[in-house]
Amino acid sequence: MAKSRAEVEADIKETLGLVPHFFSRIPDAFMEPEWEVFKRMELGETLIPNKYKELMGVALHAETKCGYCTLFHTEAAKLFGATDEEIQEAVHYAKTSLGWSAYLNGIREDYDAFAAELAQIGDHMSARA
Repeated sequence: MAKSRAEVEADIKETLGLVPHFFSRIPDAFMEPEWEVFKRMELGETLIPNKYKELMGVALHAETKCGYCTLFHTEAAKLFGATDEEIQEAVHYAKTSLGWSAYLNGIREDYDAFAAELAQIGDHMSARA
């Protein structure tokens, strides 16, 4: 049976200490599923440890340039144990990866040839390990 908005907000308050304002704008019909996904993905233990999920979030939103998301994921990463140096590395990794993406797409590198070379590189590196 679906929980009422009041029950969901009580769970949010118990979990976070308050009900963030942005939750107030979620329509009643979507409140419970939105909170459940948020709670599981952002706060719960999943296959990817929380610190690493949040570092991915920092890197991702460095590119999307969403100030809200960058702030959230930076602070969440710290809560889950990330150091300032790890946060800086995540952002630097995003910059580097995005640069290669721009280059490869810009020169219109042949995708199939790229995939074949990547397989060869993987085989070579695995053999050396």
